[in-house]
Amino acid sequence: MWHDILFLCMGLVLVMGGANYLTDGATAVARRFNMSDLIIGITVVAFGSSTPDLVISLTSTIENKAQIAMGDILGANIFDLLLVIGICALVRPVVIGKATLQKEFPMVILSSGVLFILACDMLIDGAPSDYMNRSDGLILLCFFIIYSYVTYMIARAQDAATPGAGNNPVTQKTVNLWLAAVMIVGGLAALVIGGNWIVSGASGIARSFGMSEAMVGLTVVAIGSSIPDLVTSLIAAVKGHSGIAIGNVVGSCVLNVFLIVGICATVKPLELGSINAVDFAVLLGASILLWVFGWVWGKRTINRWEGAILTLSYVGYMAYLVISAK
Repeated sequence: MWHDILFLCMGLVLVMGGANYLTDGATAVARRFNMSDLIIGITVVAFGSSTPDLVISLTSTIENKAQIAMGDILGANIFDLLLVIGICALVRPVVIGKATLQKEFPMVILSSGVLFILACDMLIDGAPSDYMNRSDGLILLCFFIIYSYVTYMIARAQDAATPGAGNNPVTQKTVNLWLAAVMIVGGLAALVIGGNWIVSGASGIARSFGMSEAMVGLTVVAIGSSIPDLVTSLIAAVKGHSGIAIGNVVGSCVLNVFLIVGICATVKPLELGSINAVDFAVLLGASILLWVFGWVWGKRTINRWEGAILTLSYVGYMAYLVISAK
């Protein structure tokens, strides 16, 4: 069992480090070809932040461990929306921009709602089991294309309204192309190896403790892959950068559903097993609750009381998972 835990921890370190080096290397190449910060931000950085979950979920899918794949995405999104934002609000009330509430939060609700409809076959269609087939994956990828286009057009409009904002006015250290190439190749290698170790370790832990792969995916793997989101958002909240704290979570949640689940289900249909409508309903409910707190009651601010409710909601969900697993 201990070697499984070691493999899981080492895999998480490799995946996080690999994603960081891959993103830095790709950013360096983009800058050498004079790409603006606008383009780099909505492509390299955005995808780079979701790379760990993509690698873990895709590796799990290929190795016929669909419940770890879906559990990672579902658990990571619930962790981000309830616990990450909840803790940030407890530390310091989180102020949300009007544009974020009007444009970005609805996308989180949409992604959660679409996933609920596509995944809950037993509840909606009376099917014998919940299943994400290739047509479901392709639908999610279509939503991802639309989301990416809308995001790009909004960013372009903001860039046009503030000339020069999409460029890089600050002189930064130039990275040689050969070093950037090494960072990219090394990052990819670390991602592949780390992803395999995570799936292997998680499966071993599930067998050792008699836990289902769904349970391990929703808890151990999801929490492990989301720790960087918690640290990043918490530091941003402490420094008073609420926009970064919220934006980090919102963008990650939408990409996780539309892009990662879309790719995984398209590569190989996902049999969801013990992951059921309750889990998907928790994600949808968390998305709506966060929007309500920000828009209706909090006057675009998630205060400490609301942060406590979000945090306790996550604790309650973890308790439900433990009780239901018995």
